Amino acid sequence: MLPVNPRDLEKMMRRLGIKVEQLAAEEARIVLGSGEVMVFHSPTVIVMRAKGQPPMVYLVGEYAVEKPTQEAGPEITEEDVALVAEQAGVSMEEARKALEEAGGDIAEAILRLKGEE
Repeated sequence: MLPVNPRDLEKMMRRLGIKVEQLAAEEARIVLGSGEVMVFHSPTVIVMRAKGQPPMVYLVGEYAVEKPTQEAGPEITEEDVALVAEQAGVSMEEARKALEEAGGDIAEAILRLKGEE
């Protein structure tokens, strides 16, 4: 490739009606259809705009692919388990299971347990 002076290149682009902008980005993420995420750390991001065309974004740099994670359910504390067990008169294990089935909703877990008796 021929060596090109960056200033000359910028002038040529302006004459062609192309605006070039470089963005300062710390991180860029692209979510793929499979649920995986491409994470670029300290990328070079260049946006090119030409008249009558949608902007073109160039993302340059090293990336890592993150696998999709299972969404964690609601956080169930020991205090919640103890409260449900006491109110419903069941063991801690039964109370924890009922809380998990109720999505962490204490009232629903107690009602389910009392309804099963």
